[in-house]
Amino acid sequence: MAATPTREVARRVFAGEFNDATYTFKESDDDRAPVYVLLPTGERANRVFIVGTLTETEDVGEDSEYWQGRIVDPNGDTYFAYAGQYQPDAASMLRELEPPAYVSIVGKPRTYETDDGEVNVSIRPESITPVDETTRNRWVVETAERTLERVQGYQEADPTQDDYAADEYVQMAHDEYEPAVENYRRLVVEALESLEEETAEPEA
Repeated sequence: MAATPTREVARRVFAGEFNDATYTFKESDDDRAPVYVLLPTGERANRVFIVGTLTETEDVGEDSEYWQGRIVDPNGDTYFAYAGQYQPDAASMLRELEPPAYVSIVGKPRTYETDDGEVNVSIRPESITPVDETTRNRWVVETAERTLERVQGYQEADPTQDDYAADEYVQMAHDEYEPAVENYRRLVVEALESLEEETAEPEA
């Protein structure tokens, strides 16, 4: 009996970093091998888990329904999710939801090149679920923790040093992006600050 392939961990990532993750790769030549995007903080991602505010939905399909969802994270940065006939449940949610609404999305990152040569990153949803503010806030805190862990791991590895011998994905991120990882630490700070402001407002 064939072993069931294990599902990849869904990475928590803020939109600012996700949209910078323009490099994709496979780890084998098998046609069915998973495609990963490389996060600039030195982690591969075949699936992502995001929670944010669905601010806009639109059927952008020509011959059949193909729904675009615009989801904003606490920093005001945007993810785009697309669902059509091959993601019927997710497409149905985008059709029925009334923005603005908090949603959680688990899905696959996808990259595509625009006519002017830019690479854009989007999400092909496996699931879209309406959530409450508490769930969104918990995701922000957990995503902040995971992002800081990745930033710290990248900085501790320091791939610019001659004696560097560390994580292959950190090395790959350095080679592909030469990222200013402090930018992603700043995303964390801004996200947590916006959360504090939101929770303080009702008391004011």
